[in-house]
Amino acid sequence: MAKSIRSKWKRKCRAIKRERYGAKELERLKKTLGINDNDKKSQDVEMSEISEIATVVDAKKIKTAKEKKDTETENMEIDAGNGRIYNKRTLLDQYGNYPVWMNNRKIAKHKKGRAKSEKANRKSHKRLTRRQKKAAGKKK
Repeated sequence: MAKSIRSKWKRKCRAIKRERYGAKELERLKKTLGINDNDKKSQDVEMSEISEIATVVDAKKIKTAKEKKDTETENMEIDAGNGRIYNKRTLLDQYGNYPVWMNNRKIAKHKKGRAKSEKANRKSHKRLTRRQKKAAGKKK
């Protein structure tokens, strides 16, 4: 598959674009780092002060920190934008509203699914029939 003349031409065009955009990206990166091709000083830039720019952290430390955070706030998630607290299971905030990013179709679908799960977990409050009482008595 993908051996037609059209796909070969597209592949060729993408390769040309890759080269062109790669050069542009490299130039933009040099510009952000403050490296000029004309200046000899900036060509041999020492990155000895990387600690000022970024901090290096072990993956194990990140995992342990994440686990601690998860155990502390297990079912509540805070949205930093407006200080609302969302429940992970229901996706409702403390005021009973859904997040802004959820559209109406998704909200309706979520409500429907939540209603089914709540119905399954709920015990029926119906009275037992004679047959059910007998069956319950025999089990004991």
